[in-house]
Amino acid sequence: MTVRHDIDHEPEEMADEHLRMIEALLFAASEPLAVEEIAARLPAGLPVDAYLARLEEDYRSRGVNLVRTGERYMFRTAPDLAFLLRREVEEPRKLSRAAVETLAIIAYHQPVTRAEIEEIRGVGLSKGTLDVLMAAGWVRICGRKRTPGRPLTYGTTDDFLAHFGLPSLDDLPGIDELKATGMLDGIDDLFAEAGAGMNADGETSVSTEDEDDATGS
Repeated sequence: MTVRHDIDHEPEEMADEHLRMIEALLFAASEPLAVEEIAARLPAGLPVDAYLARLEEDYRSRGVNLVRTGERYMFRTAPDLAFLLRREVEEPRKLSRAAVETLAIIAYHQPVTRAEIEEIRGVGLSKGTLDVLMAAGWVRICGRKRTPGRPLTYGTTDDFLAHFGLPSLDDLPGIDELKATGMLDGIDDLFAEAGAGMNADGETSVSTEDEDDATGS
């Protein structure tokens, strides 16, 4: 990969080498890397953000793209080539209806308590449903709500963003988009009574008020 101009006035050969180093780190990583994790392995003072921006640009038309998930970066197969990697057999494990509904509620209403999930769904929630989502690495405990009993609250993880190809929660699809994909077949009424977490356009309004972070509980 040839750099056509300097990054922060670095000599071209040196800039090329730093780009190669970052490429190697991202390629070898088993999970998305934060800027700080990349910077810790490189010479001090490098403008890592600028290098990542260059790599994003260079890989935009390639078979793999450099993508951001949350605050982390990873290489991912270009979306239009995903069909090459699809298996022709069914996955042995699929999420239950309760798990899909619960994951959708958490994604759009986080941070949310178990009682709030049950209120939105209109039925009780078995402990096993949350356990499955947490074991998958898609849901985490965010903290405790400052209400009587200080119930635990739940939110999604960076692994959730990475799995569904979302740079951030702001990129969650709206209600109309979900209906178009069929993902809300049979459960679209779930959100009709829950306007606090999503507006008419399907945008999220994640709030941290009355919330204790998990690290401080």
